[in-house]
This record gives sequence, C-alpha cells and structure tokens, in this order.
Amino acid sequence: MSVLCIFAGQAVAAQEFRPGDWPSMTLFNVPGAIETPSAFTKPDGELSFTIGHFAGMTRYQFGAQVHPRLFGGFRYTEIQDFDAAGFSTYYDRSFDLRFTAIEETDLLPAVTVGLQDFIGTGIYGAEYVVASKHLGRRLRVSGGAGWGRLAGNSVLSGFGDRPRLTPDQVEEGGEPNLDTLFRGEIGAFGSVEWLVRDNLLLKAEYSSDHYTLESEELGVFDRASALNFGATYLTEGGTELSAYYMYGSEIGISLSFNFNPDRPPTGGSLDGAPFPITPRPSRAAAPEAYATSWSESAEARAAVSSRLSEVLLLERLEMEGLRIDGTSATLYLRNSGYGAQPQAMGRAARLMTTVLPPSVEIFTIVPMSAGMELPSFTFRRSDLERNEVAADGAERMLASAAVASTPPRLRRADEVEEFYPRFQWQLEPYMRTSLFDPSNPFRADLGLRLGAGTELAKGLVFSGSVTKKVVGNLDQNSRVSDSVLPHVRSDFPLYDEEGDPGLETLQAAYYFRPGQDLFGRMTAGYLERMFAGVSSEVLWAPYDTPFALGAELNYVKQRDYDGRFGLQDYDVVTGHGSVYYRYEDYLAQVDVGRYLAGDDGATFKLERTYGNGWKVGAFATFTDVSASDYGEGSFDKGITLTIPMAWFSGRSTTAVPEFTMRPLQRDGGARLDVGGRLYGLVEKGRQERVEEQWGRFWR
Repeated sequence: MSVLCIFAGQAVAAQEFRPGDWPSMTLFNVPGAIETPSAFTKPDGELSFTIGHFAGMTRYQFGAQVHPRLFGGFRYTEIQDFDAAGFSTYYDRSFDLRFTAIEETDLLPAVTVGLQDFIGTGIYGAEYVVASKHLGRRLRVSGGAGWGRLAGNSVLSGFGDRPRLTPDQVEEGGEPNLDTLFRGEIGAFGSVEWLVRDNLLLKAEYSSDHYTLESEELGVFDRASALNFGATYLTEGGTELSAYYMYGSEIGISLSFNFNPDRPPTGGSLDGAPFPITPRPSRAAAPEAYATSWSESAEARAAVSSRLSEVLLLERLEMEGLRIDGTSATLYLRNSGYGAQPQAMGRAARLMTTVLPPSVEIFTIVPMSAGMELPSFTFRRSDLERNEVAADGAERMLASAAVASTPPRLRRADEVEEFYPRFQWQLEPYMRTSLFDPSNPFRADLGLRLGAGTELAKGLVFSGSVTKKVVGNLDQNSRVSDSVLPHVRSDFPLYDEEGDPGLETLQAAYYFRPGQDLFGRMTAGYLERMFAGVSSEVLWAPYDTPFALGAELNYVKQRDYDGRFGLQDYDVVTGHGSVYYRYEDYLAQVDVGRYLAGDDGATFKLERTYGNGWKVGAFATFTDVSASDYGEGSFDKGITLTIPMAWFSGRSTTAVPEFTMRPLQRDGGARLDVGGRLYGLVEKGRQERVEEQWGRFWR
C-alpha cells in the first residue's frame, strides 16, 4: 500500500509529519496540482487556508478534510475587470464538496468525485471524477473527466444540456446548482507531480478549463495555452509557497497554511505534573488509621474540607461543596483550568487521596457547570492506588467507575462557606467583523470589552459587558438595508455607527436541574447587542445516549441603535425545538422553529469534534422566506470554528473562542444570540465527550 494511504488511514498524531508525502493544494484549495484536482486526500482532520492570485483574480479559501473520504471548502474570490451584476470588480462566494469513492492501493488508483461551486453564482461551477496514483514515492499522476468549467475541451457528449453562463446571467447566487450537476459536455484533464526533494514539488498539468467568461468574453486575461507549470516549496510546519506559469500568459502565486488539530504546534501538553497518589498504609499494619470516629466531629470534617479546598486551588480547581462521612466523600467540583473534564477529575481524585483520611474508600466527583450538577463518577480509592502507574490505568479507571446521570444535588449544608456571592470581572480585546460585503469584503473593529458578573447563589448569575472600539471601519459602512423583512440583522451598520461605546449585555440568568436528566435555564435582560427580553430553555440529555432534546422559547424587543437602554417598537416571540445527535467524532444538530424576523423553518448543522476541544462545522438555515425575499445569498449558511487556546500554548485552559464565517447575513433565518445555551454547558459531561477525552485522566 502506498505511503499516502497509510497516512490517510491512521491518526495524524501518531505519524511523523512529512509534508512531501501528502497532496499539496491547488489554486482552488483542493488537493491537486495547479488548478486541476487530484483524487488524493489530506490527513483526516486537516484544515487548509489558501490565498491564491493570478490574472487579476484573488481567492481566499478555507477547506477541511472532515472525514477520511470527505473534503469540504469555502471560497471567496475577487475578480478584477469582471463586469457582471453591476460590479466592475466582482466578489464571488462558492462552496466545494468532494468524496473519495476508492482509496489508493498497490494496484488501484484513488478515485474522487467532486462538486465545485455547487452553492453559489455558478461562475466556477464544475463537477469532476478524477483518478490518481503514486508511481513510487516521488511521482504522482492524475487524470479525470470534468463537467461545467472543466469541459472546455469537450472530448465527450454528456447527458442533458447545460446552459452556458454569460456575464448578464451572473446574479447574487446562494442557491444549490442541483439542476446542472453532471450535465452537458465532458472535458478531460490531467497532471504530473514530481517530489524532487522532501520540500520541493514540481508540477505540470493539462487544464480543461477554457476560462470562457474571463478570457473570451470579458478580456480579464489572455488564455493562450492549456498547459500550466509550477513549483511548490513545502515547510515542516505545513506551509506551502507556490509559483506558477499559467495558460501561456500569466504568472500565479499561492500561499497555503495546513494544520491539524491533532498536530499541535507545541507537540503536546506543557502542563505541570499532577500531584502523585498518596498511598495508605495497609489495614493490617495500621488498623487505627482506618478508624471512622473522626467523622463524628464537625470540627474534624470542617478541617478536612478546608484543607481539600486549599489544595484544589493549587491545580486551578475549586470545591463548591463536600459531603463526607467515615467511608465516603462526594466532591462538587468546579473546573476552572482544564479543557478536558476527565483531566480535572483525575487531578482532583489524586488530591483527595492526599487529604482525606484513610478510612474514606469511596470517592464521588460531581462536576459542576453554571450551578448544575453534571453526571458524577464514583471511584474506589483502592483502584486509584492500584492503577496510577498501570499501562492501561486510565481505561481501568473508566471501566470501574460508577456513573450517575442525575447525581445527588448539592445541599446548602454541604456548600463551602462564603463560596457565594462571587464577583468576577475581565478586560479583554474583541474583534467584530463584517465579511463578504460586495462594497467592501472585509470590515472590522478592534476594541476592548469590559465584562463583570456576580454569582449570588448556586446557579444564579448577574452579568454584563460594555464595549469600546479602539480602531476599525465598521462605522464607515454606508450600505442601507433593502430587506423586505423586519430588519432584525440587516441594520447592523446603524448599530456599528451609533453604538460606540455600547452596552453589549446586561442580564440575569438562573440555571437549574428540574428533573432526572433535565437541565433548565431562564435568562432576562439585554440579551445581545440588538435584542432584549426573556429567554427560557430546557434540555433533556441523559449521560449515556447519543442524542439529546431541547426546547427554547423567547420573547424579545429590538434595542435602539445607540447601544444604551432604549427599545424599538418591534417585538417577536421566537423559539426552537432542537435535536442533537453524536456519532463518533461528529455532532449533528437540527433546530426547528421561529426566527427573529417571524419566519419559520429549520437550521441544520454538522460539526466535527476533536478530543482536544477543536470543532469544525457547517450550517444552513431554510425558512419560509423565498430566496428573492431573503436577498443576496438566498439563505443563511456558514462555517464555524472552535479553537481552544491550549492548542497554541500547550497549557490547559477553559478558554475556547468560537468563530463564525458567514458569506453574508441577512434577516431571514436570524436567531437570537443569547449566551449560555444549555447544550454547550452540558456536552462536556456526556458519555461520548468524556470517553473521547478519558486518556487525560492521569495527566
């Protein structure tokens, strides 16, 4: 089996990183040569950012190998002198998807089926089937058949007709181009790649893309040849720098950044070593140590509780409560320092062996999240002592642990004295963006956010934040909304112009456990920058099921543009029923209900999750608003990234920023942006997530 298949079939973290063994990225940010695709796949989970330019066309692209066989990507292209849809410089948004039907073997080539620009204007619309084979380690050949743009040389007559795209037919796009897939003439393309050295790759290709719109009709550039030539320099860090001579007339360049959540830049964790297990003397050698009479003294129990609380702080952990008797202890644990819940529990269990008297054999740890008890884990102390240094010690601890989906509630009598009220504040930078606006594709504000909150009691939180821009150009957006729907999002330029400084949020939230496997939330106040009101939510999420069910109901009024306390006349009742389903490394979510503009529909989201906290997802919302009423983009869609800061630093933290890349948000399909939704708080304590991260129990 070829080197490539070996890499594709195993975890990246377990392999030596040799970029020359993996396919490089094309100017379309898919595995391939220069502009033609290959059938090879990137390592599972690999992410790629590519900036490419030639002939006045600049492409900004993101792609992800979301499964060993499935690759998806988003492209934003600036085309100069492309006089279409009323723009002299045209900005195009498009999505790609490709599936590897056959993986390469010693005898068989890899075969991949791809869709290019299948959601968008169709400017780059194409479909292809391509086969690729390694001839030794250093030589790669690919050949394929293409439809749409890739049928320029038309070697075969395909099935059905495919209308030719002309400049006056280029519109705002955003809808799937399902009626043209694999229709019309078929062209042929091919490429050869030679790995001269591990860090240098030479390429040549025959392209079937005639660039009819750009070359023949609009004169963007002169396409004089079907042959392209190029060279790619590969770095150990996964960066690709490429230069090309293209179509007999143009010079092209591209820069690709490739990285994998399973391949952190630090090479692993830089956390300090945990405290060792403190073994007890044997019962035969010191029977008096196992006496339980100490537990009858309130003073002795208080001393144990105080000491355990102190040592937990050394590990960036907090004790919200402790229930203890002569043989068992239940610790209510707040994890302030670790992205993986098992790592926090493992470190807490070690410290319990250090502090608790030898007679305490049963340890129960109840993780706490926003005042709610997550599923608890009960261990025998003797198992901890026995398995600390065992090669499979983590697996043994998981197998022997008893899990309670709805653990005993934290009683007031067991709470740490003076734990409440608690006050916290934070001053942090923020960035607010407006992406892919045709009049200016990138606008951003950088500023400071001052946030503060107080927990008056278990689950009861008052919080707020204010923002002040330091630098940016969001307030220079002169675009006036032409939406025929209530302007629930499209008036964002007015909020940027008038709301600085502004009150971002000011709210009260109460989190609680209303019943077995149930979680609840009530939030009221200024919930987000554009809306204020009341939000309620309930979630049914048993520990050991792959699915969960949620329901949310909100009543909100639109806020004034100046970011203060005033409200506008528009109000709406909005809410959703949600289904969450986890399968291995994937989380599917469907939300059905009413959105802020009063439209009804559903949001579909699929997310790839990683054990270290990374998440990469895509979503699309379809409502009863027509594509013409929605406006540019036709429906709401985007890509989400969740990136734990610990991945960069190597030191555990609970800081996990989230980013959303939308081609352009309009009023249709807009959802209330209330913070603290339940599934995000509860997911870390569910079986799939816990078992995924359990390898960190002893770290």
